Amino acid sequence: MSATTLAPDPPRRRPPRPPGLTRRLADVAVLTGRNLIHIAREPLRLSDVTIQPVLFTVLFVYIFGSGIVLPHGGSYTDYAIAGLLALNLTTSSMGTAVGLSADLGSGVIDRFRTLAMWRPAVLVGRSLSDLLTAVICAAFVAGTGLIVGWRPEGSVLSAIGAFAIFLLFSYALSWACACLGMVSESPESAQGTGLVIFFPLAFVSNALVPTQHMPAVLRFIANWNPVSAVTAAARQLFANPNPSATIHAWPMQHPVIASLIWSVALVAIFAPLATHLYRRRTTS
Repeated sequence: MSATTLAPDPPRRRPPRPPGLTRRLADVAVLTGRNLIHIAREPLRLSDVTIQPVLFTVLFVYIFGSGIVLPHGGSYTDYAIAGLLALNLTTSSMGTAVGLSADLGSGVIDRFRTLAMWRPAVLVGRSLSDLLTAVICAAFVAGTGLIVGWRPEGSVLSAIGAFAIFLLFSYALSWACACLGMVSESPESAQGTGLVIFFPLAFVSNALVPTQHMPAVLRFIANWNPVSAVTAAARQLFANPNPSATIHAWPMQHPVIASLIWSVALVAIFAPLATHLYRRRTTS
């Protein structure tokens, strides 16, 4: 009678450990650099943060400035630059949606999935590279504003704070646009949907005109619009004309706090949502 020898069970494979902080930061840095290299190879991608801000600043300052009288007086040029910063940063944030949608359609995301990398690094890298383009956009608006006569009257630290509020808000919007890129079937649909959402958001505000003489419904929307809060906060910090300070709506009385609340809330809502949509889109 022969003895039966049982083969040992094969060793179980442990699930891969999540990458550490250093590895995650390295993945984010690589993907951020990838996006910047694409811009360097095709500089016209920056037209919405270089050419458009210059055109908008010159056109709106000289066209609107000749026909708008501010409540309580003041220079329309000094009034407009903060609004133009908000307008250009809001509309240019659509680049996040277009870029992510293009990557999903080209199949490059599928190749990323085969690599041992932190999966959300795709989204974080995109948001950081778009934050850098927002810095370029703000610099072009501010530079053009200085040429046409804009002067911030506040302290240097206050001016830095104003630009920081703008960039934080732009970064928060990039996460909302990441969600738009995840649910869009093509870059064209992402851009078209973004225009429908962000142009009203930018224009139904105090960015280019005071809200005091708007119809009641539009005035309420404009006074509680996050773009209005960011713009009013910047005007306050620049010490430029800020007619919204006389409005009794809470965001207009506390624009800096309102801007920070809006930005943090947008990141808290849309960053996890974008990550969820990305995982669902790349595993289906």
